[in-house]
Amino acid sequence: MTAGAAALGMGVLGRMSQAWRRLRGVWDRTAMYMPLLLMGLLALGTYWLARNNPTFSSPGAVKEVRHEVDYFMRNFSVRTFDASGRLKSEVFGDSGRHFADTDILEIDQARIRSIRPDGLVTVATGNRAYTNGDGSEVQLVGNARVVREAARDASGKIFPRLEFRGEFLHAFINEERVTSNKPVILTRGLDQFTGDAFDYNNLDQVANLKGRVRGVLMPRAAQTGAPLPPLLPSRPAESAAPSGVPSR
Repeated sequence: MTAGAAALGMGVLGRMSQAWRRLRGVWDRTAMYMPLLLMGLLALGTYWLARNNPTFSSPGAVKEVRHEVDYFMRNFSVRTFDASGRLKSEVFGDSGRHFADTDILEIDQARIRSIRPDGLVTVATGNRAYTNGDGSEVQLVGNARVVREAARDASGKIFPRLEFRGEFLHAFINEERVTSNKPVILTRGLDQFTGDAFDYNNLDQVANLKGRVRGVLMPRAAQTGAPLPPLLPSRPAESAAPSGVPSR
């Protein structure tokens, strides 16, 4: 081997050695920051997964129900029946709106027929009515009227015509009760009474009139049927009728 070839080989080896030392220095410096780099890559991967994977609501999460109409009806009628298939009630209206949060049906120009098991029919009407989900309560607003026509039951007992009129009436169908905190006119047969507020319970056959109570009692010969239920005005001194009307 000549001296020139030997010098050339030594130069190549020297350059390779320098390159190796530089590469090793770079690796050593990189290795110092390798944990930080790995943590950064892991964080970026987690963020990407969170952004791109679908999310699912928890089973216990309940959507808030707003006070808004969930369905409406036009020129409708709704009928309910008991377990034996007997017609219990009919509801008619020009339009109706149901609110999901309160389960209240709001009816315009409402007409409601309720049929008792003994066949007696009660009809309630009003410019607007509000009924609950099972129809056990009805609030009538504007030209409110509840009428039970005269009838005779299977035993032969006569029920005279009974009517309530006012701007507001609250009927509890199952309890056979009608109340109002506004002036009302009560008519039974040919007898008529008025009061500032009242509570009538058909099961007890008692009408409790409050405030300024006025009454007109017709002679028994002028009418037939069951006697007027006893009246209990809260202020007898202002009443034109006695505080209690005895059975006749």
